[in-house]
Amino acid sequence: MKTRQMNRDWISTAATLSSALPYLQRYTGAIVVIKLGGHAMGSDDAMDSFARDIVLMQQVGVNPVIVHGGGPMINALLKKLDIKSEFVNGKRVTDTATVEVVEMVLSGLVNKRIVQAINRQGGRAVGISGKDANLMVCDQTDPSLGFVGTPAEMDVKLLHTLFERDMIPVIAPLGAGRDGETFNVNGDTAAGAIAGALKADRLLLLTDVSGVKNAEGAVVTELKTEQIRQMTRDGVIAGGMIPKTETALDAIEGGVRAAVILDGRAPNACLLELFTEHGAGSIIRPD
Repeated sequence: MKTRQMNRDWISTAATLSSALPYLQRYTGAIVVIKLGGHAMGSDDAMDSFARDIVLMQQVGVNPVIVHGGGPMINALLKKLDIKSEFVNGKRVTDTATVEVVEMVLSGLVNKRIVQAINRQGGRAVGISGKDANLMVCDQTDPSLGFVGTPAEMDVKLLHTLFERDMIPVIAPLGAGRDGETFNVNGDTAAGAIAGALKADRLLLLTDVSGVKNAEGAVVTELKTEQIRQMTRDGVIAGGMIPKTETALDAIEGGVRAAVILDGRAPNACLLELFTEHGAGSIIRPD
């Protein structure tokens, strides 16, 4: 006969699960697009933790879509291959040789690493890029930057097919040109465009900061779109946060119910955001 006393940690875990019920019900059947980058892609442990959270999300009825970056890996391979990069106004020029490396890294090394991590946790992930099934047809952003694209036409039927088969799309941010070109697309921009085309319930932008901060440096947990615009005009939102908030605003304008900028360094950040009362970052909603 085995005997044991109830442990306070067990009771706390049960209470946490119980309190998550209304959020689990709220997100059943919801589409959640997650932009993965930064710390969450850095170590194997961080990747495994992220993958486990994604599989759990799907297990409770969420349809997750992963869009990833890979800048540091691209830079490393360009350096290894001794391919020199030119810059215009601080932005990399993506020439023919560079875009080939970009595609190798994003669609190959990075994409399949994420797919394998999710599959190891019991999920069924499928790696694709924006070129597959014309998911993301792009126009050239600026001729001086080479093969850098801006999403112009979206076709998300493939993603709905994957949802119906209980598969998790993992998407590399590459787009197809109208004349057969391959375009490199900013990862945040791609995630926002995909979320908008899906009319997703949430767009989660994982970053290496804790969220949008006010003038005093405190994280603002809830914001409306006009507040974001005003904070940008006032210079409170600046630097690298501007592209994140612009992506969030574009996604909301495209039909996403809300976008969240959250700290991907925090353990279980996606679960905290979706399934707890306090969330894990700055949520931006329409006015």
